[in-house]
Parts: sequence; C-alpha cells; structure tokens
Amino acid sequence: MKKGWLVFILMISTLLFGCQNGEKQNASEKVSVVTSFYPMYEFTRQVAGDQADVTLMLSSGEDAHHYEPSAKDVARVNKADVFVYSSEEMEYWVDSLLKTINNDKLIVARTADGIEPDHHHEQDTEDNDATDTDAANTDDENVSEEELEHSHEDGEKTSQTKQVELKGLADHYHTGDVVTLAAELQEETNYDHWHWYSRDDHNDEWELVAGQETDHFEYKTTGKSFEVKAVLLDDKDNTYAESESVSVLIDNHENHDPHIWLDPVLAQEQVNIIRDSLIKADPNGKDIYEKNAESFKKELQKLHEEYQDTLENAKNRIFVVQHQAFGYLAERYNLEQISIGGLSTEVEPSASRIAEIGNLVKVYNVPVIYYQQGANSAIAETVAAETGTKTAKLYDLEVLSKEFEDEKLGYIAAMRENLKSLQQSIQ
Repeated sequence: MKKGWLVFILMISTLLFGCQNGEKQNASEKVSVVTSFYPMYEFTRQVAGDQADVTLMLSSGEDAHHYEPSAKDVARVNKADVFVYSSEEMEYWVDSLLKTINNDKLIVARTADGIEPDHHHEQDTEDNDATDTDAANTDDENVSEEELEHSHEDGEKTSQTKQVELKGLADHYHTGDVVTLAAELQEETNYDHWHWYSRDDHNDEWELVAGQETDHFEYKTTGKSFEVKAVLLDDKDNTYAESESVSVLIDNHENHDPHIWLDPVLAQEQVNIIRDSLIKADPNGKDIYEKNAESFKKELQKLHEEYQDTLENAKNRIFVVQHQAFGYLAERYNLEQISIGGLSTEVEPSASRIAEIGNLVKVYNVPVIYYQQGANSAIAETVAAETGTKTAKLYDLEVLSKEFEDEKLGYIAAMRENLKSLQQSIQ
C-alpha cells in the first residue's frame, strides 16, 4: 500500500475542491451520497431510491483489498452530503481519507457501528491446525545468512544479475495459512538451485529459510508478517538471478471478521444506519427513506428465513473455504467454516500441499472446496482432481460479479446463489 502517494492525492484533492464544500445545496438538487464498495452501494441505493444521487467508489473491476482512492474519488467525497462505508477492518483507507476531507457538513455513516465483533477467526485459526501437518515440511528455524557458502548481500545486484518475478502473493494471510509462492525467471536456464530469504522488516538482515531449495516456496505462517525474496544460484553458488522482496502480511483482523453484510440479519442493522444518515442529511425525504428501508429489510428478512429453513435440519454443518470470509454467515446459521487458507490461485500446489488438503478432506469428509467468486478456477480444479472433491463458488460480494451485473441482479440474488452452493456441503 503506497501510503505516501495516497496522502499526496488526498492533499491535492482537498486543495482543488475544498473551496466548494461550504456551498449550500440548492433545494432542487438531490442529496449526494458516496459509498465505499458494493454492499454499501446496494444497501444505500435500496434506501435512497430516486431521492438521492448514490455513487460507488470501488468499481466492479477493482480489488477491494488493493483499492486506493483516486483524486476523483476524494473530490466526490469532498462535495458529498453523505459518505457510507462499513468499517476500517474492511476499508483500511477510510481514516486517511476522512482526515483530509474539508467538508464540515459531510455526514459519515459507519454501518458497522453497534455490531459487536465476533470470534470467527479464532475458530478458523484453530481449524487451520486440524490438518495436523506442517506445510511442505517447512522448518520454522532460519539459517543465518552468514552461514551461507556463497557471498550474497542485500541490495547488491550486478548488471549481470537476472530479475525473477514472484507469483502467487495474496493480499494477506492468517496465522496458520500456507504461503505458496513461485519464482519465475523470464528465460530458460539449466540452473535449478534456489535459496529463499526472509526477514521481519527492512531493518533486519536477510536469513536463509531452511528446506526451500526449489522455485516453489511453501511456508506455514506464524503470527508475524515478514518479507521474502528468491535467489537462483549458478554452478559456483554465485547469484545468477534474484527477485525483488515482497511483503507477506499476516492479518488476523484482531478477531474481527469484516464481512458483516453476509449475515442478512446484521445487514438489516446496516440498512438502519444508512436510513438514519440519509434522513439527517435530507429531513424532507424522511418518509421515502423509511418506506424504502422497511421494504428492503423485509426482503432481507425473507432471505434470512430461507437460509434458516433450508439449513436448519442439516446433519453435516461443516463447509471448507479457501479463504475465511464467511464467518458471520456461519455463526448466524450454526455452521462451521474451515479455511485451508493461503492456497494460491496462481501457483500450482506441490504434492505435499495437496496431500495436506487431502488429509483435511478425509478428516472432515469434505465433498466441496469453496473458492470466492473472482478467483482463478484452474488451481481449484487441480486440487479437486487430486483430492476427489468438487469445487464451487461463493460470493463474498466485495464486488458484484460481471454475470450478475449484466443480468441486473444484486445482493439478494447472489446470496440465494450462495445458499444453493452451500447445500452441496450442508446436508
């Protein structure tokens, strides 16, 4: 995350557009509402109807976890009447944004307010240990770089050193996830002796990670973030190629699951906060906002009852996901989410990693491994073939899929698809 660049954009935008913020809205203008990402946009649009102009910051083609507000986005918030978001656990950039906004009349709707944090991630972290295997026999002990037989110093790259690209990095991992990376050299070579280095941060010395001597890196995380890089050695153990370092972020959300909107009951609480914020900004539209909110909450309640009735008598209440995003939904309907976390959709998993997942499949009699919509399915199919399971999509709704967008379908339809998909495991 390029915080310096984000701050620069925010400052410039404030200077450019701050002078317009004190202007009083004309009576004929609609209330201007800026929403952070898809669920907030959908909920707000349902409540506002035609009474307000509702826009979305995060477009369907963007990754919610890598998003940074543009100057145009900041300008919109500077001129808006209401800004709607979920929480800082989800929209990490909100604090920086709001500190630079020069709009004293802006009403900020934080829709996670009043919703107590649950402990899904504590459960999921324990579940990650259920496989009772250490990923790829990776040793937690690192060997000091001083013990290496070849000379290699951080940052010392000669003009002959080839560049290596690292594939498979996720936006973040949880404690117990397996980081799976692949080093890719953009030319053919007979050299195949790789070393992988790690360090806690840029102030530390690089250390050699034991047991990692191929172009694949598989490492079971502890509770600490770290940096990693790959080095390819020639026949004389000199550096032939080297990657830039990448940061492996361990984020357990402090036991806060940010995916509140996947619980149809808590989604109703979020709708209430949006309704109240719109009324505060536009008292004349109170009746419309209240009527629309009540209508949408009835749809959400019906959705909740569909989940409740469908899943109520199931004997198998476990479902396995690649990435733990469905904790709120699991708790609401007395299900158990197990995460195999860290399985990259870009990097072919090793035989040992597939064996680990295979063990989980046997222990829990898993028929389906779920992948979040938007992930590459090629690796999912490989894992399914090797473990004798099926794969299926679940929608986390951080963005709306193109298929739903094209069909003009939204939150309710996607959540019903999730219910159908879950029934492959919850039986």
